[in-house]
Amino acid sequence: TLKFKNFIMKLIFLGPPGAGKGTQAEIISKKLNLKKISTGDILREEMEKGTELGKIAKSYMEKGELVPDEIMIKIIENNIKNLNGFILDGFPRTLNQAIELEKITKIDKVIYLNVSDEEIKNRLLNRGRLDDKPEVIENRIKIYREQTQPLIEFYKEKGILYEINGIGTIEEITKRIEEVLYER
Repeated sequence: TLKFKNFIMKLIFLGPPGAGKGTQAEIISKKLNLKKISTGDILREEMEKGTELGKIAKSYMEKGELVPDEIMIKIIENNIKNLNGFILDGFPRTLNQAIELEKITKIDKVIYLNVSDEEIKNRLLNRGRLDDKPEVIENRIKIYREQTQPLIEFYKEKGILYEINGIGTIEEITKRIEEVLYER
């Protein structure tokens, strides 16, 4: 049986913008004592500090576009190189990133929070972040569907994708994720 203390796993949380990846990754990382690595958080931090990386990232994010793969891969590599277990939130976003990630480390499970476009729009509009304008949201969903959808197939073929219904209370969704994590 699994004990919470030594639950060493390398996890990816996938899902559209506003699916609740960040919230769930945060909850699970605390419960399992795994480091949560959110590319969004890292990029926002870099932008606040006004670093070179932050400036580059900002120019893409303001248009609702994804930061280029080679920049993201570097960031991830720097953040996971000494870790036995972690949760990646918001990475990989493209097939290329997933393939590059495989060269760096082996992922145990991919948790895919599935949420409809309609629900995503409602959630993001209610979240009230500056970059959550209707036209930016439309663009983010479109880019997500084009670029991230192939990842779902990629991980499904590897047999490590676990699809979770992303609609419900935070507690209900956490419970669904835990059930998947604890099954062998």
